[in-house]
Amino acid sequence: MRQIPFHRPLIGPEEEAEVIDTLRSGWITTGPKVKRFEREFAEYVGARRALAVAHCTGALHLALFALGIGPGDEVITTPFTFTATAEVMGYLGARPVFVDIDPITLNIDPNQVEQALSSGAHRRVKALMPVHFAGHPCDMDRLGAIASRHGIRIIEDAAHAVGAARTIEGRGMVKIGTIGDLTCFSFYATKNITAAEGGMITTEDDALADRIAVASLHGMDRDAWKRYDASGSWYYEIHDTGFKYNLSDVHAAIGIVQLKRSDDFMRRRASIAQSYNQSFQSDPALEAPQTEAQIEHAWHLYVLKLRLDRLRIDRARFVELLRERGVGTSVHCIPLHTMHFYRDRYGYRPGDFPIAEEVFSRCLSLPIYPAMSAEDISYVAETVLDLSREHRR
Repeated sequence: MRQIPFHRPLIGPEEEAEVIDTLRSGWITTGPKVKRFEREFAEYVGARRALAVAHCTGALHLALFALGIGPGDEVITTPFTFTATAEVMGYLGARPVFVDIDPITLNIDPNQVEQALSSGAHRRVKALMPVHFAGHPCDMDRLGAIASRHGIRIIEDAAHAVGAARTIEGRGMVKIGTIGDLTCFSFYATKNITAAEGGMITTEDDALADRIAVASLHGMDRDAWKRYDASGSWYYEIHDTGFKYNLSDVHAAIGIVQLKRSDDFMRRRASIAQSYNQSFQSDPALEAPQTEAQIEHAWHLYVLKLRLDRLRIDRARFVELLRERGVGTSVHCIPLHTMHFYRDRYGYRPGDFPIAEEVFSRCLSLPIYPAMSAEDISYVAETVLDLSREHRR
């Protein structure tokens, strides 16, 4: 039986050579490769500044820190995301204010954001953190207008969205990374491009970038790593509260090569998504993802929704049967407000965000990555269709 893992990174000889070059250079921690990765990533997304960090969780934490988010402050975000989005708010004593999602894009609903800000119930909102879920860019024109009207800042969680783009009024098609005040990306092992681990923050604001640069390495001068180099000084100064979020040159070496391949990877992911869509479009028990016309989807995830009223099994059983037939799957995402931590700490309850809960009850994520062969793609689609037919009401 064919075995299709949910994800497999595409790492080749060029990545291996860049890592070996780094190891042989004698410099493996934060250094020249990180600088190069930052420079090339900024050029790729069109940003003024890019700052590499250890992971996207750290990027989100640093972004909030740079904006001065602190105890008692509130940040609006979606419950339909991985916990990192909201947990970093707690690091600073802030509270996540969840609002429901759009049932089509699965992104935060701008109408719900406006309602939360206008209701008077949340008077300490300092920022909005939209998540470009699965790689589908949020409606940044509307969210930007709302944020501007209410005097709050925007931190984009773009963990799923390297390479994604959307039409912005007056600017045309713009890559994610230059729209909000700060944008945070992930290079985790399963992401569209990987550095094994890693994250990046982009911004047009030099003051924010400079604060993040210092805070990411214990509050030291940004170039304090040079103290171990022949050209550097042993002396360093502490300028601000700091954390340990620096990226190593070993990780950056992988990221540099992966970034060169990003557009090819995106095209391959889009091709796989199109193939799945064509396969599932006529099945009455399956609902393929829909995309807006004015975007370029990164296709980090392919989220298929089941029409449970037309099936005799639930989503959990469907996933179990796929795995029994060799198709690796996952589920994205368990709504945060239903989890015990968020219920106990912030008072959220199941039922608070019905659209997120309804989508979660019937969605699953299928394999979608450049290393998949044509035979892999066909096998996944055929297996899904077989199960749908076998368990149709």
